[in-house]
Amino acid sequence: MDFLVLIGRILFVPMFLASALGHLARSTAMAGYPAAKGVPAPRAAVLGSGAVMLLGGLSVLLGVWPDLGALLLAAFLLPTAVLMHAYWKETDAGARQNEMIHFQKNVALGGAALMLTGLFAIAGDETGLMWTGPLF
Repeated sequence: MDFLVLIGRILFVPMFLASALGHLARSTAMAGYPAAKGVPAPRAAVLGSGAVMLLGGLSVLLGVWPDLGALLLAAFLLPTAVLMHAYWKETDAGARQNEMIHFQKNVALGGAALMLTGLFAIAGDETGLMWTGPLF
């Protein structure tokens, strides 16, 4: 089963790493979206979210305190779903649909990240194929 957990970690992480690199490399260009949502210091928010996705993603992928990495991703995804993808506030049907998709994606991935946190915490070092055991 160690191998299945490793495959799951490998499949779970690429989206976070790709998004993190985009946030970090194009922070100025990406700052317009959070600015439009009323986020204070939008460029700093883009850089911060990029750092969170990079650290959390690498932690889960490499198995270095993966419970902490998964919890970090969940702590990013769930508030982001509500604060940045509030589809119920959109009046345009296309924008509403787009935000709903992002909201649901973030909630689903946040739930998966919470499950990973629990898996790593419960299984501890028995999960195998990690550099360190869980922190919690």
